[in-house]
Amino acid sequence: MYKIAIVGASTLLGKELKEALSDSTLAAARFVLLDENEALGQLDQVGDEVTFVQSIGPDAFEGVDFTFFCGGAELTRKHWKKALVAGSSVLDLSGALDLEAGVLVRAPWIGSDAASADLFTPAIIPAHSAALALALIMERLHQHVPLRTAAATLLVPASELGRAAMDELHQQTVNLLSFQTLPRAIYNAQAAYNLLSGLGENAVANITGVEARVRRHFSSLAENRWPSLALQVILAPVFHGHTFSIAIDLERPVEIATLEDALSGDHLDLVLEDTDSPSNLAATGQSDVLIRLRPEPGARNPSESSRLWIWAASDNLRLYALNAVECALDLRRLRPQGTVQ
Repeated sequence: MYKIAIVGASTLLGKELKEALSDSTLAAARFVLLDENEALGQLDQVGDEVTFVQSIGPDAFEGVDFTFFCGGAELTRKHWKKALVAGSSVLDLSGALDLEAGVLVRAPWIGSDAASADLFTPAIIPAHSAALALALIMERLHQHVPLRTAAATLLVPASELGRAAMDELHQQTVNLLSFQTLPRAIYNAQAAYNLLSGLGENAVANITGVEARVRRHFSSLAENRWPSLALQVILAPVFHGHTFSIAIDLERPVEIATLEDALSGDHLDLVLEDTDSPSNLAATGQSDVLIRLRPEPGARNPSESSRLWIWAASDNLRLYALNAVECALDLRRLRPQGTVQ
């Protein structure tokens, strides 16, 4: 019986993680839900266990095997070393520990030759869901043909930036339709009915930070096996779901049927009909990355291509939570007895 703590349990990502854990083989664990401020005392359920959100006291991490940090970066920086000292395996989804020495970015779905975590690893960072989706596509294609170049435009939703960003997008939409002044505390810009590559000078939200994080995590997963990724991040006026426009040049022409086979299988769902095109709405609640493949228009031989255009979509929070759970399952080998070592 493992004991699992979720710090930031009331956040959007925390709620998605609780659902992913409830559907996993860790559902029988004992759970401790931790947070600050208005979330304290709220009743919640993980698996079959009904519990409530507690404050983070001095003994909060005692006997905890796995601690997931799902809240803000400042909350993680404040408490992660306490969990480490208590003997817990730390899994950081907040982005606070990306630049800490010795931490490892992980995605068990991606084949890797990198060294595994051991008892001296300070923390595991489950790879960002956008980096994971892009890496899955690159890895599957690379197994069939070397890749020359790769470029992607990532459209991120408000949920990527937290509940306050979703609330402000909603309020901006309502106010625009009623010709009222727009709230700008989070974006310092009009996010509703708009596409943005940058936000206002005083914005609380930070899409530049999202772009840097996706780049770092993709690079860690690639391990120089695939070409470096040219990436641009755009804030889309939607509440949920990543969407991607991806262009890939191959070293040589490959039959379309071979490419379709490469992009089918575990964690990838190839859509063959234009009428079922991947979208952020279609991806909601899905555990797979939805993909629509288009060869380069005007190719001499329509049955093969050396340049691909891919339109893809994924549930940003669900994919992130599922990867975090997979990382915890991978760490179980360090705790064969289910107790803090």
